[in-house]
Order: sequence, then C-alpha cells, then structure tokens
Amino acid sequence: MVPSLEELLGWKITGTFKYHQDLSESSNASSEEQVTTSGTSDTGNPTEHQDVLESLNTTSEKLHSSPATAVDELPESLLDFTDSSLSESQSSHLSGKLHYWPEKEVPQAKALAGEANLELPLPDHPVSSISEGQPTKSPSSATENKLISAGKESDYLDKKGLSSTEKSSDYIVIDPSLCPMEKETSKTDEKSETSDWEKGSWAVKERQTGSLEKESSSSALICQDFSDKGKASKSKPKKTVRMQAGNEKQSESENPNLLKITTLRSCPSVGTSLENYDLRDDSPATLNSAGGNGHQVNAESGAMMKEAWERLKDSCVYFKKKLVGTLAALDPSTEALNYNQVFVRDFVPSGLAFLMRDEPEIVKNFLLKTLHLQGREKRIDNFTLAEGVMPASFKVLLESPKERLVADFGGSAIGRVAPVDSGFWWIILLRSYTKSTGDYALAELPEVQRGMKLVLNLCLSDGFDTFPTLLCADGCSMIDRRMGIYGYPIEIQALFHFALRCARQMLKPERDGKELIERIDKRITALSFHIQHYYWLDYTQLNNIYRYKTEEYSHTAVNKFNVIPESIPDWVFDFMPLRGGYLIGNVSPARMDFRWFLVGNCIAILSCLATRAQATAIMDLVEERWEDLVGEMPLKIVYPALEGHEWRTVTGFDPKNTRWSYHNGGSWPVLLWLLTAACIKTGRPQTAKRAIELVEQRLAKDGWAEYYDGKTGRYIGKQARKNQTWSISGYLVAKMMIENPANLLLISLEEDKRTVNPRLTRSVSC
Repeated sequence: MVPSLEELLGWKITGTFKYHQDLSESSNASSEEQVTTSGTSDTGNPTEHQDVLESLNTTSEKLHSSPATAVDELPESLLDFTDSSLSESQSSHLSGKLHYWPEKEVPQAKALAGEANLELPLPDHPVSSISEGQPTKSPSSATENKLISAGKESDYLDKKGLSSTEKSSDYIVIDPSLCPMEKETSKTDEKSETSDWEKGSWAVKERQTGSLEKESSSSALICQDFSDKGKASKSKPKKTVRMQAGNEKQSESENPNLLKITTLRSCPSVGTSLENYDLRDDSPATLNSAGGNGHQVNAESGAMMKEAWERLKDSCVYFKKKLVGTLAALDPSTEALNYNQVFVRDFVPSGLAFLMRDEPEIVKNFLLKTLHLQGREKRIDNFTLAEGVMPASFKVLLESPKERLVADFGGSAIGRVAPVDSGFWWIILLRSYTKSTGDYALAELPEVQRGMKLVLNLCLSDGFDTFPTLLCADGCSMIDRRMGIYGYPIEIQALFHFALRCARQMLKPERDGKELIERIDKRITALSFHIQHYYWLDYTQLNNIYRYKTEEYSHTAVNKFNVIPESIPDWVFDFMPLRGGYLIGNVSPARMDFRWFLVGNCIAILSCLATRAQATAIMDLVEERWEDLVGEMPLKIVYPALEGHEWRTVTGFDPKNTRWSYHNGGSWPVLLWLLTAACIKTGRPQTAKRAIELVEQRLAKDGWAEYYDGKTGRYIGKQARKNQTWSISGYLVAKMMIENPANLLLISLEEDKRTVNPRLTRSVSC
C-alpha cells in the first residue's frame, strides 16, 4: 500500500481535497482514501478536477520512492490550482492550497482546522528563516557565481521593544512584525508552538495565485521543516523569499486563533512586487512578462520597464568596441555641456542594473577603464592632484582613426572641486561586481589592489585631524555646487565608511596590505562611534542640545563641540517627530547642520554605519514626514530648502539652486533605488512600493526627467534634462530589488560586530 502524504511528510490537504480523517488514522489509509477520491466534490461535478486528483496520486507515488525530491516536483496543476473561475458555492469548498506542518505541530494544526476546512495559520512568531541551500547550475553561466548568501546580513530593528528580524544565510527575510501586522494567538498555543518553531529551520515557499495584496485576503503559505527532512535532501531548494496573500477571506470571528494580517495596500503599478525571484532568474523576459517563476508584472509597469531598458541601452558608451559606461543624459533638445560624459557616481545605479540583469561585462570594463585613468597625471593649472584621486567623469574622443579617453578630475567642474566620492563609489561598485559574479580574480589583480590602496591612503593619511571624519570642500559630492556642505558632510562620511568596509573584504594582506587593513579596522571603529554619537538627532537629543551649556572645558564636557543652542533653526522643532530620528548633515566645532540629507542616511543604513535602532528611527522619520521628504515625486535630496538671506549667503545667489530646486530641496527620482534598498533592509517594503508607485505615475510620461522642483516635487525642474540616465537606472534597480529582495545583497553589508560594542580606551592625554 502506498503510504499517505500525511505519513511521509505531514501534508494536510484542504479545499479541493476535503480532509475527512484524523492524522492518527492515516497509517491504515491510502492517500486516495484520505481525500475525496471519487472525483466528485460537493459541487456535484464528477470530472471537473480529475486532473488534479491524478496529479496527487502520481505525487504520492513519487513521495514514496524519493520524498526528498518529489516536493520540488509537485505538479503545476496541484500547486497553481486557483478558485478564480469557480462559483461562490464551489469556492466555499475549493481553496487549492497545500499546507505543511512539522510533525510535533500536527495536533495543533488539526485542532485549528478541524472539520471547518480552514486554512492553517502560521505559528505566532516574527520570522520565517530559510534553508541554506545553494542551487546547482552550470559553471558556464555568469550568474552561477552570484553570492546570494546573506550570511550575517542584519535587518534593522525597532528601537524599543520590537522583535528582531532573524537572519538567514541565504536571504534577507522580511520580518512580518516590522510590517503592519497584528498577531492574535492564545497564550497556550503560543507556548506550545514556540518550542517547536525555535528548534526547526523553516522554509517558506509560495505560488502566486492572484494579486499579491488584497485588503481582505489572508496569507496562504507552504511551510516545510528542513530541520527534520533536510537529511534526506540531496538537491537543496533555490533561495527565494515569497510573500503572498491568498484569494479567500477568513473572518476573525470564525477562528480567533488565525493569524490576523493587515495586508499591504494594493499598488497596481508595482504589480506583484514582493513575489520573489531567484537572484539568478531576473532576465528581462522574466521581468517584463508572465514568464519565469510564475511572476507577473502588470502591463503598464512592464511597458515602463521595457522602455527603461531600451533607453538605458541607448545611453551606453563604446570604447574600442567595448562597453565602458553610460552617458549622463541623452536630451537632444538642449546643449550637451558635460552630460555627454560618463560620470562615476552616475554610473553606479546603471552598473547595478546590469549586474542584476546578469550583464556584468560593462561593469568590469568600466572599473578597469576608470582605474587606468586614475594612474594618469592630474594637473589643474600648476597644481598636481594626488595620485589616488579618481576621475569625476570621462568621455570618448574620436580622432580618426583612433579613439582616446579624456578624463575630468574636477578641472572642468563647477567650482573646480575634485570629486571625493568617486573613489568611494568605485570601491563599492567593485565589491558589488565581485558579489554578483564571484569573479574574485578581478579584485585580486595587482593593479586593482594598488588602485584601492591609493584611494584609501589618500583618506587615511596623517594630518591635523582630531576627528575620524573626512574633511571636505563644498561641491565635492553629488551636491557639486556651493550648498554649505563644507566640513564633514554626512554623505561623504557614510560613503567613506562604506568604502572602508568593502575594501576590507577585498584587500589582500600581502606586503603592505596587512598594515593597511589594521589602519582600516581602527578607522572604521572610530568613525562608527563618532557618527553614531555626534551626528544622531532625535527628539531626546534635540532636547538635550536645546539645554546645552557652553564654554565647557576638559574631557568631562557634555557640549563637546561648543554648539550654541540659539543656533538651532526654528524649523527643526516642528520637523522632529516624537518617533523617529536621523543623522544630521554636518558636525564641526561650534557648528551643526541640522538639514536632512537622504543619500547619507540611506548609505548609513546599507553600510551599517547607523545602528539597528537608528536605522529603524530613520525609516520612521521618512514615514512620519512623507509629505515633506517624498511629496508627489521622490525624493528630496536635502530638506529644507535654503531661502532668503540664508540662500544668498550660503549659495552665493546661485540661480540654479533657488529654493526647492535642483540641489536646494529639489526632488531626484534617482534616489529611489537608495530608499528602496534601505526600506528592504529595515523590513519595510511597503514604504518603497509606495514611492515606486509615485514614480511610475509620472516619470516616463515626463520623459525621465533629471529632477523636479517645488516643495512637493510637482514640477519638472527648470533646467532638468530629459532622458536622464540615472533616473532611468535608479527606477530599474528599485524595481528589481523590490521584486527580488536578494538583489539587495549587491549593495548592502552585514553588521560589523567589532563596531557594535567597541572597546573604548582612555586617551593618553587624559
């Protein structure tokens, strides 16, 4: 006699195959006897679901011979069966869902379901961890080397009392407790379930059977306990994270023990959103059609992505018949100026998009060409720049029959300022390339190792600094015009920290590498402490600064930078919510720049420069001040705008940086990818989807504008270019991350335990 499904795996079948017998009786019954096998459901149609019954019989036999592999081979007719085409009377009996529980939890599962034929709820726990499987694929494909193991990737937590997000070595698991959910389970059930849940490793899989989000739907999941069954498994499952709401509604009154879920607000422009892809299967065909892993993108969103890819490819630059980058913009309606060049910072989202699409060659060529340009002599007037400076941009000059690259190291930029961020972005993108392809050989090349060392030695050189932060001039980053960011801007400090940690992973200890690694470790610890303590601002800290005493001396001073409380701008008191906080723009002697800078805060989350509690508070602030920071078009690069006398003195009457325009409070769609990455890492995909929906309503129709003006970002920028490449690529990266959260691993780091609780030592001068 063929053993039943319950005997082999503990599957409980509901819906089409009504449950008629207790699990205790299943040992003497075949799988056909445990379900309605006559082919007749309560609808009275004897043959309507015969194909599903036959699939079940075949699966049962496979489970008997090879239970480890048969689970992954469950027929599509069984897994993807839906009730969308059934009448109301039929749908009351047909759910087409399979549920699996560990053996120890079968009694509780049975008690919950009983004869009411209800779907089994998940245990009342905040996390579903994922198995540690690695898919086996041919080594010839470039994607096989993708390192999608999350390792010790940290999801940031709520500041006070919220449960932590458990980590999987395969993915980042979105913690339901960080989304708008409520749990209603009895204390008795909770105690009995907790022990079993904590003992086992769970895998969560799900098939897409309808809309990802419907307000009145419940979650239907297939859970498999790999702690009990994993020993028999030879081929490990693919890494996926799937979140889905089913098509049936179960009221709380029918069963108070069911997990009450407030599903995410439907976002039609995002389509299925968090229905996850495997990192190795995000080809354009999969992204833009109903192919591959059952993913479906709605027609409008799919058409926008298709257009974005076409425009991104149009912007590609060739040098000696090789792709080496993307132009800043392709706007034929206005003068090119320097928008016909390849900018290092602008190419980063483009490079990430190509990596996520499994087209790494352009990224490799870009890294090598910029590295080659770094080695050239850099002169502005009679002054020679440091050897480690990376170019801000380059362009291809056609001098028949030859081609040559011409680089700009700041000599042609507004204000003649060298780009401090270019070297950091180059190191970060190199790490993303290595993480995506597994091509460690590139990072280990002597030329690449030397390039990283030149950048880092430039930043770690001895001087008169009393802080671990990096001193910079105005206009040295994305904000490349005079905007009062001179000193120690948060964007540069966050990128500096990110680059240090990326380089720490790729540097070889040979020769002088070991000494450099030691210097990096010390700087990371000092920089993390400095930013986390002196740049952080929330309601409590704002109140402390408001009450600061001045003119304090010695190491016991509380007001360490002698900040005058009267220098706090009035807008901060209204802007700061009770729940939330952020890293302020700048800290230096007697000066604190209280403005919000999105790039610095998001990079701080991705590099773990911000603590878990701080990362959560930053996202709280974004949600609390959505109208101010996001408005009608994401996202404000800085908030608030400089106006009146302050604008005149800080910007020098800059006509491009008028209030709520360009870098002075303008809205930049490219920043969408950074917000999306930070949202996924902190377990808030619904916040990112909300921003993506706003972008999809206008960006393509507006011709992929560079930036938007106005307090809410309603108007296309007065000097904004159309077909701006990083607006296009920023949207693509955001979409690919929200559709496959595993892509986050290309641009995110795990928490560094050495900086969580650093050992503090007393200064020798004390």
